[in-house]
Amino acid sequence: MGGLDNVFIVLPAYNAAKTLERTIHEIPPEHQENLLLVDDASTDNTVAIAEGLGLTVIRHAQNRGYGANQKTCYRAALEAGAEIIVMLHPDHQYDARLIPDLIHPLLREETDAVFGSRMLGGRPKEGGMPTWKYNANIFLTAAANAVYGRYLTEIHSGFRAYTAKYLNTIRFEENRDDFVFDTEIIAQGMASGLFFKEVAIETRYFPEASSISFGPSVRYGFGVLHVLMRYFLHQHTIVEDSRLLPQDPDSRRAPHSSPQ
Repeated sequence: MGGLDNVFIVLPAYNAAKTLERTIHEIPPEHQENLLLVDDASTDNTVAIAEGLGLTVIRHAQNRGYGANQKTCYRAALEAGAEIIVMLHPDHQYDARLIPDLIHPLLREETDAVFGSRMLGGRPKEGGMPTWKYNANIFLTAAANAVYGRYLTEIHSGFRAYTAKYLNTIRFEENRDDFVFDTEIIAQGMASGLFFKEVAIETRYFPEASSISFGPSVRYGFGVLHVLMRYFLHQHTIVEDSRLLPQDPDSRRAPHSSPQ
């Protein structure tokens, strides 16, 4: 694995003008070199602020959704030569000072993806997570662990790091364009036998921080369950799902527990 020159921080943005500068200033200086923001047709001045901060900016002409934004982020970073890609929300909900914690296991080639986990941090509700969201998180993560046969403390974190190998192995371009993308990209890695590691994080909840409201969260929950059903049927050779097949069949490895 290369050095820090090949680490990219990607920021999928939508109306992040009020929080973007605070987020960028928290990123450690050694990781400020390759910052890429993809703006999903914001109606505020997110783009102007990002450009003023010296970020590389890509703008969608129309709002395409959170998953579609990530697709552009990862595609652009890979094309620029990234070996490690950190996804950081620009709403200041996650503490960017913890970026080294996410990338060090990848630099040491211990794993293929690292997720920040609010549950591993042990204080998700103290950070302001609503009780209904906490309970839904616990339920959906437990369901995912039962289906995957592997253990993660949280599958919903928006603070993640992937190796280029991970993103080049899976078919992320075929995923949904909404929030369910985050679950699909995990399912694809699980199906391809890739390794996962988690690090403890805490999350801030405040008015400017983006968060899914109750109605969309319910739809998201059903979307997650649908992904898990697809995975179960695929892994038990009942119904093959091409989206869960690796790009390169030779990259498939037998799945087993990742180091924690």
